[in-house]
Amino acid sequence: MGAPPTPAATGMPVRPGPGVPAADRALARPRRRLTAAAAALVALAAVGAGSLLDLRTPAPTPADAPADEFSATRAYEDVQVIAARSHVAGSPANDQVRAHIEQQLRGLGLETEVQDTVAPEAGQLSGAAGGATVARVRNVVARMPGTDPTGRVFLVAHYDSVQTGPGGNDDAAGTSAILEVARALAAGPRPRNDIVFVLTDAEEACLCGASAFAASHPLAADGGVVLNLEARGSTGPVIMFETSRNNAKMVDVFGRAAPHPVGTSFAVEIYRALPNDTDFTAFLDRRFVGLNSAYIDGGAIYHTPLDTPAAMDRSSLQQHGDNALGLAREFGRTDLTDLRSGHDATYFPVPGGLVRYPGWLTLPLALLAVLGVAALGWLTRRRGRASTGRLATGFGLALVPIVAAPLAAQLLWMAITAIRPGYAELLDPYRPIWYRLAVLALAAAILFTWYALLRRRIGPAALAFGGLAWLALLGVLLAVAVPGGAYLTTLPALAGALGGLLALRTRQTGPWPVVAVTAAAAVGVMILLPTVVLLFPALGMAMGGVAALVAVLLGLTALPVVDLLYPQAGGQRGMRALRARRLAMLPAGAAAVAAVVLAGVGLAVDRFDAAHPAPTHLMYAMDAGTGQARWLSHETDPQPWTDGYVDGVTDVGDDFPGLGDGELRTGPAQPANLPAPKLEVLADSGSGSGSGSGGERTLRLRLTPQREVRLATLHVDTSTATVLRAEVSGRSVPVEPRDGRWGFGLIFHAPPAEGIEVTLTLRPIAGQVALRAMDASDGLEGLPGFRPRPPAVGIVGSHSSEMLAVARTYPV
Repeated sequence: MGAPPTPAATGMPVRPGPGVPAADRALARPRRRLTAAAAALVALAAVGAGSLLDLRTPAPTPADAPADEFSATRAYEDVQVIAARSHVAGSPANDQVRAHIEQQLRGLGLETEVQDTVAPEAGQLSGAAGGATVARVRNVVARMPGTDPTGRVFLVAHYDSVQTGPGGNDDAAGTSAILEVARALAAGPRPRNDIVFVLTDAEEACLCGASAFAASHPLAADGGVVLNLEARGSTGPVIMFETSRNNAKMVDVFGRAAPHPVGTSFAVEIYRALPNDTDFTAFLDRRFVGLNSAYIDGGAIYHTPLDTPAAMDRSSLQQHGDNALGLAREFGRTDLTDLRSGHDATYFPVPGGLVRYPGWLTLPLALLAVLGVAALGWLTRRRGRASTGRLATGFGLALVPIVAAPLAAQLLWMAITAIRPGYAELLDPYRPIWYRLAVLALAAAILFTWYALLRRRIGPAALAFGGLAWLALLGVLLAVAVPGGAYLTTLPALAGALGGLLALRTRQTGPWPVVAVTAAAAVGVMILLPTVVLLFPALGMAMGGVAALVAVLLGLTALPVVDLLYPQAGGQRGMRALRARRLAMLPAGAAAVAAVVLAGVGLAVDRFDAAHPAPTHLMYAMDAGTGQARWLSHETDPQPWTDGYVDGVTDVGDDFPGLGDGELRTGPAQPANLPAPKLEVLADSGSGSGSGSGGERTLRLRLTPQREVRLATLHVDTSTATVLRAEVSGRSVPVEPRDGRWGFGLIFHAPPAEGIEVTLTLRPIAGQVALRAMDASDGLEGLPGFRPRPPAVGIVGSHSSEMLAVARTYPV
């Protein structure tokens, strides 16, 4: 491979000689080198600790706190009422929750009303599964009039829960926080702007409550500022993860008014690209600006029976409320007439606050980082630290850990889920910390191995340059494709380039080269370490490779400091060289052992038990016309308990179109004595009435459940008629043909006991039109053949878990 490489780009040669700059001679001594390494690592550890401590949630404020402050202890009393049991939209339990919310708001002297209406779906949560989606919703709306309003501020949370759990966090947290914020605001001076408290219904079903308010409530007619409060877990910092477009002014208010501002423009970019929705979606579709916040760690309990008040981290609730109150007061006194700016902001948390700068700086900064790294390469070559060939080789080889670490993390998780298949149905393990640390240790092992194998052959300077060059290149790519995330690589690359240039140009004796590269690495630690920590709960262990990628990028920014951990890079011969190579592999070996041990500890500690049950999914579906019934499951690799019900795979789209298309696990079931929904023809008119003439035919129908249900569906057989127009309870719904036999579908959540009126305008194809009606309730107990789950077997967080569906075909 040729002669040993020249000294490192840090300006810290590892063996003194005639050509060694005076600044480096002291550091070349082994003891001085170890001292420099220890000092640099302590400094970076302090920066990392400060960055992570800034993500801590505040201690809950006691119940006797001043009335104009937010108290998580007081808010938790509402959580216990709201999440006493599951309260899905339309259920008697939901009526009781709504009554409690009304009582609390009216007790504060606020103008309070219930918006009772039928509304269409907002977003993409459920309509795609079985057809056009609507729901009967009852939103609680209260108004605090402003003294001289320039607009309205809307605090929004949903008070309904999923059918499988009481919603202690999702979203009793947001609802209770808004009630406590209302108390605090009522105890102080009236704001300048109107404050409107909107507790929405049917969010879990279809976002229909938010859609109804944003589309038709008089208070929403002129738009305004929306602060949506959510939760997708049980603990962790509250993250502001979504904004309206052109958010620079909104982010500026968030940064100065929220007492605990945690949020990144990278998260906003990622969320915009995902098919996920919250109530915030309904407002974004109209003339509103706003911020969407949630805490997201502890995702294993999400939408499950374990999402109880006891599972809530009240520190997370305190942060939710503190931020909401601070923002409500700030927006309450701000001129709301001009909160849109011409661009998005780039922003991220640092100790003590939120860094933010205009989004239009993103590409210039990325290009500046490229120029800085190029200048570093030029100076490195000029100072004789690396040749052009070695710099090019370093750049090419730096891609190895960038690719290998995320790939290895995904393979690790595949191995863990092969051992524990139940993880595949969880958003995150119950105790994910050990697995997260295992991924970080694995990423470190790959980076250290790569560096140890190549350091002597390619040289520290070339490898450090290669890492920074990739960071700068990724910054340009992100600036073009995902502008809000470009800071993740642009700023560390720019800092690394500046630190390297200063280290190479210094002529002073002493530690200044080390100080320069350590300060540069500190920038990477401050930006990338919180990102790694936040990515794990945001994406779950199934996408742990993303966190591993960011961890490797962090390592690349710190390579000049990492180099201090290794023996001298050149000049050794014989046994000294062999010993140096062995010592160079120690960090890699230690990290690899740690990865294996941590993964093993995770498997040993995070076992399924009664408090942390293995998730299972099961449904029951019966055709009341034929008397045939079956068990159904979404599990791809059924748990042993589920295996007792299902033994094959089938597509249920033709028999139960309300459940959506796609293959499900299935098995025979005993028929239950359950009535199908009743379908009545109220009117039948048009030239095609009762014939196959092809003219238009209008059917006015009433679909009435014969039992207490959560939803009802109606589908039309496309081989008998084509649907031209459709109305539900007097509201038009979109007619979007679906694949398969049942080309038009309608899903109605929280149907009233008196039934649903549906008007269909058809073009008949056959003499009779075939209509498929279905309704669904929740709870499988009492069904023939059902065996209750053992204590260690739980229910997966899903909108269809425990569903009991009954269908029948009606020829008209």
